[in-house]
Amino acid sequence: MSLNTIEHLIIHQLHKEPSGPARVALAPAALAITPAAQRLVDQLCEQYGTRNGKGFGQFADDETLLMPQLVRRFSQENSLDFTGFSRELMAELQTRMEAEPLASGGYVLVAQVNNAAMRFIFIALLSEVIGTAVNDELQVIDSIHLDMQHLRVAGRIDLGSWQAGGERYVSFLRGRGDVAGYFKQFLGCLDVKTPLKETQKLVKGLEAFANEQAIAGDERDELFQRAHSYLDALGEGQGEVALATVAEQVFPTAPAQLQAALENEELGINDGFVPDRRAIKPLMRFKANAPQWKVEFDRASLRSGAVIYDKYSDTLVLSNVPEELKQALLAQ
Repeated sequence: MSLNTIEHLIIHQLHKEPSGPARVALAPAALAITPAAQRLVDQLCEQYGTRNGKGFGQFADDETLLMPQLVRRFSQENSLDFTGFSRELMAELQTRMEAEPLASGGYVLVAQVNNAAMRFIFIALLSEVIGTAVNDELQVIDSIHLDMQHLRVAGRIDLGSWQAGGERYVSFLRGRGDVAGYFKQFLGCLDVKTPLKETQKLVKGLEAFANEQAIAGDERDELFQRAHSYLDALGEGQGEVALATVAEQVFPTAPAQLQAALENEELGINDGFVPDRRAIKPLMRFKANAPQWKVEFDRASLRSGAVIYDKYSDTLVLSNVPEELKQALLAQ
């Protein structure tokens, strides 16, 4: 049984060769939700959900942009039906593609879908691929079908989050070298890149990766040391984070593993932000407050024995007490 309920589905076509004009072929009406249509949407939604390298954001605060106007007219005001909504989208996409020389056409799927997680509009550009089949006469023939394995351009608008005033209700596939930048513009999306929050998510992702890979001891210290050094240098020089490069610098033995972990959709990290140097301190230091004390120490002090944590008694033992503090304690 499918976890996705398709409310509306339509497929149009955009004809365009690289550096050429774009031409639209519109479907006359929405599609019936057949088992084949359900499988198509289910596969695309699953692939989109598991794909790395997404951008996240919200509609840009620009009333001249078409996408937020169309979504409002369709989903809130009910002044535009689904077929009309999809056709307006196609006109806007045609304009954006014509301004992008390297963009190529394909089939444009537009769907409104509900599942347990969200109610959303899903838009994907699909290309054809030639496969191989065997006909009734047991002859080998070419079989043209949609390329489901290489979803290259797609986006999703979380209607519930948008209506609730969320900040990250639009997502899209970035593609290599941001080749799908025109599609982000088509979505009317403004990347949400708050350096402090993005850096905190990155640190959280690094810690989660170390836990999942059971990286401990000196190896864990070295991993976080590399991460801190690299991100601190980026922050000082106002360089922007690229998760693929972070993975190469921080975990050179298997960068693809770390990149996949950092690009997990649940983390929702956006590339292209300058690290907040305050937020990377937890990579090197522990800091905590309690009602009657504060403490801060380097991660390496746990390895050296200068700080000992006893999990059974839930106590910290601090060694090498400074002379000034020692005298104050003795006086007390």
